[in-house]
Amino acid sequence: MRGVIAGVCHPRRAGRVRGRGSRAAAPPAGRPVGLLAVGVLSLATGMLGPLAPVAGASFPHHGSGHDSGVAARGADDRANKSATVWLCRPGMPHDPCAASLTTTVVDSSGAMSVEHAKDETASKFDCFYVYPTVSTESTPNSDLRVQTAEIDTAIAQASRFSTVCRVWAPMYRQVTLARLFALPLLNASSAPSVTAYDSLRAGFEDYLRYDNANRPIIFIGHSQGALILIRLLQQLVDNNPKLRQRLVLAIILGGNVVVPTGSLTGGSFSHIPVCTSPGQAGCVIAYSSFPSQPPASAFFGRPGQGVSVMAGQTAKIGMQVVCVNPAAIGGRIATLEPFFPSEGELPTPWAEFPDLYSARCKTADGTTWLQVTKVSGPSDPRPVVTEQDGPGWGYHEYDVNLALGNLLADTAAAEATWSKGTHR
Repeated sequence: MRGVIAGVCHPRRAGRVRGRGSRAAAPPAGRPVGLLAVGVLSLATGMLGPLAPVAGASFPHHGSGHDSGVAARGADDRANKSATVWLCRPGMPHDPCAASLTTTVVDSSGAMSVEHAKDETASKFDCFYVYPTVSTESTPNSDLRVQTAEIDTAIAQASRFSTVCRVWAPMYRQVTLARLFALPLLNASSAPSVTAYDSLRAGFEDYLRYDNANRPIIFIGHSQGALILIRLLQQLVDNNPKLRQRLVLAIILGGNVVVPTGSLTGGSFSHIPVCTSPGQAGCVIAYSSFPSQPPASAFFGRPGQGVSVMAGQTAKIGMQVVCVNPAAIGGRIATLEPFFPSEGELPTPWAEFPDLYSARCKTADGTTWLQVTKVSGPSDPRPVVTEQDGPGWGYHEYDVNLALGNLLADTAAAEATWSKGTHR
């Protein structure tokens, strides 16, 4: 046996924010932290047989950000009179959000089949994606070089959205892992947080000015990206009726969107409601995933603590964190559709594990979370995710990929509703 999928074993770690009440521990020596650890790597030999990396199956990498692809991006940006450096932009050379989506589907018996997906290059919808914490630079804020960590994360989280929209993702000067390890209590008004937000806002305003052409938008953010996206929507979209009309869906994961208890608006947003029915448009899908009830010290799911502090949301009394089940908007238990990058350990770039997990939203003792439960039997040879960072983090690093197929279906359904104009 060669062990479980290495993305589940976390050879590299990122895609997180630090908002703890105590100092965050540094990663073990020799363990890099730059890549979002959601890939599917070495499946057990007894399940699939020897799986040597297949030539051409892995995703393109772009080195340190100084390669010819990045130079081409800069030239394109100048031609567009935009100062933004793009991680993903439709038509851009070496766009990680246009990577191959060919998928090996592994069922509960270990049997495999291959499925193909196609980018929707003619879509009339845009997705605006804000990536999570991935920068391993030593400064408080990252620079704008497009590096391997950002590329891999965009592939893992955003590239499959290219089947339902045209994906845009600006580089931004995010708060680095080094600063979050050193000062885990950063709040929304701290200098590094302000720098990160201002940088992302500038990219979004450039996108609106030069690229959007009044197209409808799906917003997607995870972890630090979700926190900044909450602020961006608060300041530029929520109180702007014209721009709010173009909001098809906001997918805000691992960032603690909050509402007054029992309400659908208020809290994070005054006018953008929580999604309550399948196909609803103009609303928010938000959750943080756990295998069971989070502890009282959890960084997600509890208002006024953990990541809420970094988003400037400090109110606790009378507030609750939003949970919308992406597999069944409206609340019932349903099956997740997880997709994970294979990182060269399968003959396709992606792996899908159908009928492996169910999900439902739960609330207890002031905490709200998406409970993810393995539903297949003990003979199922497929790997499963674990709480790599402990119970306070739950399945945070897998929030997107555990439900990626469901989120794509939710996006397509919201687009259909938006096109009919029935939500406006």
